[in-house]
Amino acid sequence: MGLLSIKLPDVGEGVVEAEIVQWHIKIGASVREDDNLVDIMTDKATVEIPSPVNGVIKSITGEPGDVLAVGTVIVTIETDGAGALAESTEAPILRQALDKDKEDKLDMDRKDKAEPHPEPTPTPHPEPVEGRGSERPLASPAVRKAALTADIDLANVPGTGPAGRIAHQDLEDFIAAGGRLTVRPVSSTGRAKRTGTSTQKIIGLRRKIAQNLAHSKRTIPHFAYVEEVDMEALEALRVHLNANRQTDQPKLTLLPFLSMALIKVLPDFPNANAHYDNEAGVATKFEAVHMGIATATPNGLMVPVVKHAEAMDIWTLASEITRVCTAAREGKGTSGELSGSTITITSLGALGGIASTPVINAPEVAIIGVNKLQIRPVWQDGAFTPRKMMNLSSSFDHRIVDGYDAALMIQRVKTALENPATLFM
Repeated sequence: MGLLSIKLPDVGEGVVEAEIVQWHIKIGASVREDDNLVDIMTDKATVEIPSPVNGVIKSITGEPGDVLAVGTVIVTIETDGAGALAESTEAPILRQALDKDKEDKLDMDRKDKAEPHPEPTPTPHPEPVEGRGSERPLASPAVRKAALTADIDLANVPGTGPAGRIAHQDLEDFIAAGGRLTVRPVSSTGRAKRTGTSTQKIIGLRRKIAQNLAHSKRTIPHFAYVEEVDMEALEALRVHLNANRQTDQPKLTLLPFLSMALIKVLPDFPNANAHYDNEAGVATKFEAVHMGIATATPNGLMVPVVKHAEAMDIWTLASEITRVCTAAREGKGTSGELSGSTITITSLGALGGIASTPVINAPEVAIIGVNKLQIRPVWQDGAFTPRKMMNLSSSFDHRIVDGYDAALMIQRVKTALENPATLFM
């Protein structure tokens, strides 16, 4: 028997510590190679530490919410073998999912190389798990390989891990049940009182979000400004461009147009494209526009960044916004893609409401909020006319940006959006 010690890994980019988010093991439990041991968080990214061997857990270090230094031994595993296994090793970091194109190619290669064989007895394939929709199920490569061998669609397997992650045991339970989901009976007793309560320790990314937003509201005197924008011309242009785009061009949403409008006006309002160091009392103004896009993810709010947005055309902007936001939602965003923004756009899409008061993403000094686009009656040429209208709700750091300048900047953005041809001039 050998004892393998696993250290908290060095993930690079200057990270010297990480927070324990959730343990997936207990002392005395058996683990298999590639089983997820623990979720840790560094900066704004949560990663998983897999087991490199089969064995039995002998010790674990730390509780959820604890912050440990890189190099700390976090797990020891007793395993068959000796010698090298007795030495400490730095745990590898496992992505939550394989790149889809590579995995599809790997699956196709396996099928092409397989010898002819009798058709296996088909496993029942029920409807996809409720609530998962079209999202790609989370599972390790080993679980995906086992599912492929068993001809199981992981979209049908209920996962018990974080964000619905599918473990080996989940897959085995699903196969043991004949590939069927257990459906809970619906109560026929009518309406019942709901009396339960629950408590949740706020740790990991959620704690960082809470700390950052509290610090922002506590230290920044927010100034809010709301203005309505006539979107008729821009929406007509957006529909036209989408209908005539090339096959390699992305579908355009509102965000790249708003980004272009900000890029156009920010050189005249440098105080709004800046960072403010509260302790040093120094404002750093940027010529570059590193556009932050506030994004809801399964783990909480993140702000992926499109670097040097000022150097991009509308199509490149749209592609980059989609790329960094998708990476953030899938937990694959790098530290560089999740930091360094100079100004942020936040949008709640169809849930945008009439107005909002977004919280500034410190150390930035401005944030632009997008509200719901809807048809409203507008008084025009002596009569009410239905027009596609949308509000922009913005917040500014009043220490750095004066109210007049903030209002003038949003008016300039409004003019650019209402005359979209000027965005390309």
